[in-house]
Amino acid sequence: MTKSKERAEDTCPLVHRCRLPLSTRTVNHLADLLRRHLKAIRSRWRALPPGRIAVIVLAVLRHDQRPADKAGGNNVPESTVRRRRDELITLLAAQAPRLERALKKVARQGGEVVLIDDTLIPTQRRTGKADRRNYSGKHHSHGLHFLASTDERGRLIWISVARPGRTHDNTAVRHDHILAHLRATGLGALADLVFRGLDNDVRDPVIVTGFHASRTHKLTPGQKNANRVLTVGRAPVEHGFAHLKNWRILAKLRTDPLTPPSSCAPCLS
Repeated sequence: MTKSKERAEDTCPLVHRCRLPLSTRTVNHLADLLRRHLKAIRSRWRALPPGRIAVIVLAVLRHDQRPADKAGGNNVPESTVRRRRDELITLLAAQAPRLERALKKVARQGGEVVLIDDTLIPTQRRTGKADRRNYSGKHHSHGLHFLASTDERGRLIWISVARPGRTHDNTAVRHDHILAHLRATGLGALADLVFRGLDNDVRDPVIVTGFHASRTHKLTPGQKNANRVLTVGRAPVEHGFAHLKNWRILAKLRTDPLTPPSSCAPCLS
């Protein structure tokens, strides 16, 4: 048997176009970031212009296009697409708003409360003991744990760093000093029962979580009504997470868990 690099008869690679549901402003913003970065590091040449690189990276992040597919359609190596993706993710992550600044902005705009919730970004399961920390007993799957905060309308204002999937929600809140930042800005927060017991200040609570029922303690009609009101108030945070996960790459993280692309999503949304 002889090996040949020639294609079989009547076969050729097919290239198709796809539409990105993003504005021109988003593409230009990403391209400008790359241009400034190239100027800062004095890089004179790239295989593709910054505008085209921005479109390719956005396609990977938004539609979860495989880097190999995008590389073949643009006549560049797959490694080039991966490097440009990681490079732009780093540039976007550097622009992500900090928690204290996001809360101060909400306070300046007249907001009174923010909405806090958590989510798990699934990852591929790897062998070995090192991956056990990424297993979430709550979701029964491997992934990375994130906290996110939205305003009263469900607009995403802040997202935490990636933590192992086994991280408890209250532990993540304590590490990010969310209670201290809320008190400093005079804001309150609405959260679900997962965050129950986090705020021990009964007289002046900052995080409102509702009432919890047990076998021995049934909720009163007033407590049930309070839970319904809280559920209605927290509904927009689910819309914020849905908007975040419109970036299909967050449906199943295939990149290195140490450098997740979710940190750039708030900048693009």
